[in-house]
Amino acid sequence: MPEEVLFESESRRSREEIAAYLRTVADSLDAGNAITLTRGDESTTLEPPARPTFEVKAEREGPAEGPGELSVEFELEWDEDGGDASADGDLRIE
Repeated sequence: MPEEVLFESESRRSREEIAAYLRTVADSLDAGNAITLTRGDESTTLEPPARPTFEVKAEREGPAEGPGELSVEFELEWDEDGGDASADGDLRIE
């Protein structure tokens, strides 16, 4: 399935700044509101359904020996037609 990037932003931020972005998303989800992403004159608004799929992924990229790059990704995913996806397993984040 082809992928179309609707919005993308990547920049170094402090942990506090990142937490503020995540809190804004969490507050919008709690309130059932749309999420609007804006950078400069570029903007996109998405309306997650009541039960989107939530994916959490921790990765290490780089050589098997030596330092690499670590990442944690949080992703909300849903069908544009509004269909619900099934959930599997309990997630804990501490």
